[in-house]
Amino acid sequence: MIELTEQPIDTQEVLRQVSSTQAGAVVLFLGTTREFTRGRQTLSLNYECYAGMAERKLLELDAEARRRWPLVETAIVHRVGHLGLGEASVAIAVSSAHRQDAFEAGKWLIDTLKEVVPIWKQENWADGTAEWVHPGVESSPTKHPIEKAE
Repeated sequence: MIELTEQPIDTQEVLRQVSSTQAGAVVLFLGTTREFTRGRQTLSLNYECYAGMAERKLLELDAEARRRWPLVETAIVHRVGHLGLGEASVAIAVSSAHRQDAFEAGKWLIDTLKEVVPIWKQENWADGTAEWVHPGVESSPTKHPIEKAE
């Protein structure tokens, strides 16, 4: 299951997608909106993406995780749009026969997703400023990360 959504992530559905009698382990990771980042207070986040490119990249990550580990099922759901504090922006669920494979695959998926999938996050700060951030791309309070390539 690969999904980009503007709706709140349904964690029960994500878990249902990876549940199987063949799995002895199910790992669910949720990335949520925290209130403080590097000492600055966050009010909300905005996520944008190139949907087609992001979905293709997520499918590639899913296939690579299945190649590296003996997984039963996987689910990756990323939220786009405006998110308030405490809301989940990403859910990754992995099921496998054994817990070590599930933990390793889940960690690899979220770490790699944050590095290579074209999804950008804008931090909206309590002081009224906003900043686009993406791992590997220098942040800017005024420019969207896509503008940096021009």
